[in-house]
Amino acid sequence: MSTFSIFLVLITIVCFLLVVVIMVQNPKGGGLSSSLGGSTQIGGVQKTTDFLDKSTWTLAAILIVLILLSSLSFGGSLGESDSKIIDKTETPASSTTTPAAPVQNAPVGTTPAK
Repeated sequence: MSTFSIFLVLITIVCFLLVVVIMVQNPKGGGLSSSLGGSTQIGGVQKTTDFLDKSTWTLAAILIVLILLSSLSFGGSLGESDSKIIDKTETPASSTTTPAAPVQNAPVGTTPAK
């Protein structure tokens, strides 16, 4: 399993958690905080709202960091030798060699001209 695949799974999990936390909240003051009752409970309504707000920002920050790290890991894998253009340009250059001096074959029994 590649590094990019691991980041992809982590990003998916964080996105799911972020959707759940956002759906629990209610912008009009309802949601999970209104179903817990009055402020006389141990957690209280204000504490629940603060927890949901902090968890939303934390999950959003984790998501941004994971996305940046996954883009770095994805960019590093392409730079190795996966490009077909680079392979095509290197192949002809490495296969052409020129001899130092041409070799002439003289017939047997004759001397070369000077």
